[in-house]
Amino acid sequence: MEQTLRQLGELLLGAVPTVILLAALYLLYTFLVYRPLTAVLAERRSRTEGAMEKARADIAAAEARTADYEQRLREARQKVFKNLEARRQQATQARGEVVNQARARAQDQVKQARSAIEQDKQGAMAKLETDAGRLASEIVRTVLRPVAAPSQVGG
Repeated sequence: MEQTLRQLGELLLGAVPTVILLAALYLLYTFLVYRPLTAVLAERRSRTEGAMEKARADIAAAEARTADYEQRLREARQKVFKNLEARRQQATQARGEVVNQARARAQDQVKQARSAIEQDKQGAMAKLETDAGRLASEIVRTVLRPVAAPSQVGG
């Protein structure tokens, strides 16, 4: 057993430089590779996340601008439709006024024509009455005219 302990002691004594080298290698790896690599990865992650957050913010801003643009476009369309409707109503009213004026003029012309026809009728009736009286007088005179000389026809 003593020999085993002594071999174990020699083995441990021989392993001390290996442990020291392994510890030195670990420290060098930590300071020269691991920490700078971790720092670079963290910086890259922060830049990537920052870029992604910036991209999200840009997308949100673009969506807000798009929504604003669409809202203004809807308002502009509504305004155009309202203007068109107002113009249509004005045109309809103007057309109605023109039709009413034309109708009133036509009715005035019809009234004037009727009164002219009535006057012509009254004048024609008066003329017919005078002509009828004159013709009646002539007929009566002709029928009742005395025969002055016997006619030589047949006699």
